[in-house]
Amino acid sequence: MTLKFRKDLPSLRSGRVLRDLVGSLAGACERGDFRVVHYSIHSNRALFLVEAAGRDALGCGMKSLAARFARAVNRGLARKGPVLGDRYDVRVLRSPREVRDALVTVLAGTRALRGTALAPASSARWFDGWAGPRAVPPEGTRPVAAPHTWLLRVGWRRHGLISPSEVPSVAG
Repeated sequence: MTLKFRKDLPSLRSGRVLRDLVGSLAGACERGDFRVVHYSIHSNRALFLVEAAGRDALGCGMKSLAARFARAVNRGLARKGPVLGDRYDVRVLRSPREVRDALVTVLAGTRALRGTALAPASSARWFDGWAGPRAVPPEGTRPVAAPHTWLLRVGWRRHGLISPSEVPSVAG
């Protein structure tokens, strides 16, 4: 799932905006029939891996998440007005390979390209599927929900754990 923001906004990865966005996730990550399992925030968009019980749950969950993000951006930038660009984009993932590719795109992609540590602008710190030594997740409120579906819990692991330096495939 991709949520796009207006092009005239400053980067969403800057200080207070990022803190407010991540803080708003904690309240929206678990809504019973809708869960945000992983995320990454980029300069003008946010990527999510979500689980939803159906089309209605997905629509309501994304509407709530978009509203929370809009309020967080406006609060962080001390502004008013619309912040979302287009309607969100959705891609339904149906196989372990598709889920693994999406995990790489959301969690490892920007790190591999920039060669930096796990970004605070993603849920990578709470991900337990890294190849090699695992960092201890930070204490405090988790801004993401634990996955409930087989695909996001264990299915993707059929294709191997993820290296933090892995780059997303063009097709993925």
